[in-house]
Amino acid sequence: MNKKYIVQLSVPERQVLREVIRKQSGSAMKVKRAHILLKVDQKGPGWTDEQVAEAFDCTVQTVQNVRRRLVTLGFEAALEKKAPPKPPRQKTLNGRLESQLIAIRLGKPPRGHSQWSLRLLANRVVELGMVEKISPETIRQTLKKTASRGGGSGIG
Repeated sequence: MNKKYIVQLSVPERQVLREVIRKQSGSAMKVKRAHILLKVDQKGPGWTDEQVAEAFDCTVQTVQNVRRRLVTLGFEAALEKKAPPKPPRQKTLNGRLESQLIAIRLGKPPRGHSQWSLRLLANRVVELGMVEKISPETIRQTLKKTASRGGGSGIG
């Protein structure tokens, strides 16, 4: 069977894996991943994914995932199973825009309304061209955050 992710461990990597297994250090899954990596190593036993899954009571998909993580993310990521970092997301409202939002919130609500709602605030921020689009939830989170800093501008 032709494998897409070929595992070829270095001598130091094999030593680390054997040590993890010997000491049973880390989580049970970490020990299982160490076993998997040692058995699928092409410079070692070179077991098939099916053989490894059977031997260590896991699915073939688990074996394939460990292979893929080793090849694409590296040795540590395959062994530790760390979650991939979430890409940073740019804030919709920076400090200046937050100040403008608070000023709007503290101002008089639109005609026909007794107070500002999150939806009204979101629509007003877009109407003023402060942002292209924004959700009422983003407005809520921003006002909640500024209120917790003593701004006193939360929707009440």
